[in-house]
Amino acid sequence: MKDPGRAFGPASADRLSYLIITPARNEEAFLEMTVQSVISQTVLPKRWIIVSDGSTDRTDEIARKYSSQYDWIEWIRMSEHDDRQFAAKVHCFRAGYQRVKELEFDIVGNLDADLSFEPDYFAYLLEKFSLNPELGVAGTPFVEDSSSAYDYRFTNIEHVSGACQLFRRECFESIGGYTPIKGGGIDWVAVTTARMKGWKTRTFTDKTIRHHRKMGTGKASPLGARYRLGRQDYYLGNHPLWQVLRMFYQMKSKPFVIGGLVLFWGYAAAGLQRRKRPVPEELVAFIRREQIERLWKKSRLR
Repeated sequence: MKDPGRAFGPASADRLSYLIITPARNEEAFLEMTVQSVISQTVLPKRWIIVSDGSTDRTDEIARKYSSQYDWIEWIRMSEHDDRQFAAKVHCFRAGYQRVKELEFDIVGNLDADLSFEPDYFAYLLEKFSLNPELGVAGTPFVEDSSSAYDYRFTNIEHVSGACQLFRRECFESIGGYTPIKGGGIDWVAVTTARMKGWKTRTFTDKTIRHHRKMGTGKASPLGARYRLGRQDYYLGNHPLWQVLRMFYQMKSKPFVIGGLVLFWGYAAAGLQRRKRPVPEELVAFIRREQIERLWKKSRLR
């Protein structure tokens, strides 16, 4: 059995300690790959809680096996349910956090159960936190299949993908943790709220994490996913001008042209229906101010 204390070596007093929480539902195809990535880390987590969200496949069996081999891995199970809402991830994460919140630690991470990454992945991110006390949230780009990571000339480098988000403990507790939102966007709201409260957030592009389940489609078709994403953009507060430009940008990706149009229609339909936003107006105002500032900076660079 590996001892996490030994992973820190002689410089342990200068290292930041971290915990990981992984909500997982029916991830038997990928969970073992994620476990192998974590147990191979050069700096091991102080504790890793795998929370099975009522899984009906071998997810529990895999998590139970590794929790019996490593005393810093713990497995817990939530009750079974058929409704796979985005908010369920929050309930799982909170259940995991309850198990560790009394421990002493510096960083807490949300890690999806369908990822793989290099042995120095967490050491790399911990170093970023140690170098910048104002850094509240950090992560890296993700790649799917043979795809490339986002081109950060056109994507907000201050956003951190929900596939793997690390929070400084003080930051996580200052934003009240994750907010359950039935329609999604919980990771984005957490990162944006952190910036609103004065923390720095950053995606560091020197490393990537591999995501083995294509994001954003679930049971929906690609166009259905775009429509749903457009509705999400509305209730999370995107500025209308930002959304128009986002529509044109998305037209460059498959399904070409129509994908961008469907994205915007989802946004417009939600607006016409006057859907209630699940985020505070203070956050909406901050989001829109950030978006206009980014557009202004880009226009001045041209």
